[in-house]
Order: sequence, then structure tokens, then C-alpha cells
Amino acid sequence: MILCKVVGSIVSTVKHDSYRNQKILLVRPANPDGSTKGGTMVAVDTVGAGEGNLVLVASEGRAAMELLGFSARQPLRSVVIGIVDQIHHERAAH
Repeated sequence: MILCKVVGSIVSTVKHDSYRNQKILLVRPANPDGSTKGGTMVAVDTVGAGEGNLVLVASEGRAAMELLGFSARQPLRSVVIGIVDQIHHERAAH
């Protein structure tokens, strides 16, 4: 599972059937303070997330398959599974 920030969305009229009727988001890995790291991923939204939200992303195909109810493997890997409300983080002592 990866902490990410939603940075945009994708609209596509022609796509694989596994993406049909799915909201597709652009997400970028994030630090607990909300700052983003390098790299952008495509993830199917299952929780109603929007741009700017910190989210939890499951990034393995098995999770996507189970969450979306597919009976066979699909070309879909990452799924937004939660919107983060708060992060409580203790800093390690040096």
C-alpha cells in the first residue's frame, strides 16, 4: 500500500473493458506531510477521491482484481482504497 496525492484525472472514451465505468485518477507517491515524490501512477478510484486528496493506493493486481470483483486477471494494477483524514507521525529520536 502506498500513500499518494491525487494530482489529476483521466478521461478516455476508448479503453479496455476493465476500465469501463471507472473513475481513473492520476496519483503521485507522497510523504506524510503531503509533499509529493517523483513518479505518477494511474489508479482506479473506489472511494470518491478528488484532486488534492491524500489517498491510500493498493498497487498490486490481486487487490484490484478482488476489490473490483474480476474473476480473472485484468490489465489494471492500482486502486485507490481510502481517503486519508489525518496522519499522526512521531519523529524518530536521533
